[in-house]
Amino acid sequence: MIETLIRKLERRDTLADFERRALVEAVGEVREYRPHEIVVRERTEQHNSHLLLEGYLCRYKDLRDGRRQIVALHVPGDFADLHSFLLKHLEHNLAALTPVRIAVFPHERLRTISERWPHLTRMLWFSTLLDAAIHRQWILSIGRRSAVGRIAHLFCELRARLEVVGLASEERYALPLTQIDIADATGLTPVHVNRMLRELRDRGLLEFRGGEVIITDNAGLARLAEFDPGYLYLQKQPR
Repeated sequence: MIETLIRKLERRDTLADFERRALVEAVGEVREYRPHEIVVRERTEQHNSHLLLEGYLCRYKDLRDGRRQIVALHVPGDFADLHSFLLKHLEHNLAALTPVRIAVFPHERLRTISERWPHLTRMLWFSTLLDAAIHRQWILSIGRRSAVGRIAHLFCELRARLEVVGLASEERYALPLTQIDIADATGLTPVHVNRMLRELRDRGLLEFRGGEVIITDNAGLARLAEFDPGYLYLQKQPR
């Protein structure tokens, strides 16, 4: 059930059998949510953290006029709010972008892990540090990359993250998001996103259609995006 999390962690370090069992036993229940349904509402006290099993989640903030900024996209294998274990509430919303299945980890069980298994605790800590590294790249994209560069970088990043959990190849992966979702994640308008997608297609780099990303020139896309996967810390080493 939590195989994507195991794959994500074991890409970076080796887990012992008892650590894998500890993660499985820490699951309280599995829940399903519909697209656009809020999983965690900001400023609400939390007693669980949520591991994404299937689908796409986002963290987002709203302005008073209703404009949304997506501040993170989560793929299967991601703990979307592991930080709520210590923060006790979120300052942003967590919502489903597609139909999703989520494993719920009660905080009391995460506390048990933190008290009994230090290496596994460090690996979960690593997950939150990885989220922070991804956030820094997103800040760079919105602050300095061109519109087409932002979208190209997002597609490169998602391919790399999905490949870790076995959900992407070099050439394609499923991405059942709307152009509005992409706009809200890149700080662009839907009209601008549409133009940039057309530019990427005309350059022979990728196509985004039918909920699928088809990459026709991986190297060219990475050059345009100035994509360096180093911030995803994909090397396996003792942690």
